[in-house]
Amino acid sequence: MRKKSAGILLYKYEGGSLLVLLVHPGGPFWTNRDAGAWSIPKGEYEPGEEPEAAARREFLEETGVVVTCPLKFLGEERQKSGKLVTAYAGESDLDIGKLKSNVFEIEWPPRSGRMQSFPEVDRAGWFTVPVAREKINPAQRPFLDRLKAARATDRSAGSTV
Repeated sequence: MRKKSAGILLYKYEGGSLLVLLVHPGGPFWTNRDAGAWSIPKGEYEPGEEPEAAARREFLEETGVVVTCPLKFLGEERQKSGKLVTAYAGESDLDIGKLKSNVFEIEWPPRSGRMQSFPEVDRAGWFTVPVAREKINPAQRPFLDRLKAARATDRSAGSTV
């Protein structure tokens, strides 16, 4: 069975611009990677677990922040690895200076016998949609497009989500 992940694409408005929150994966493999390396905060979930609950749990694990705002379903996309990602959007003015990620442990350098700890997420940022399109994993770009379309529709209808 293919792996499944769920995540949350937070957004806010600043100076009339739509901004989205992306995270950069931690660890030595990602250190010098930028374009295409960023992601929505997300993580795997097991059969039987509700994707929205998993998205909220994973957001907490990767950022140390509990998301309490209402979420809007953005759909699913298959990544290059075959993993199916389910995404939700929510509006929040999250202070990225308060983020604190879980850590994971791997043998580093490889075959050294030495285990080292690294954060799951080493940084986060608020980006305009055009900048986010360059930074985000290409398989997740449709979530940006869906958010932008949903926000345009919701704003014209007067909705807050």
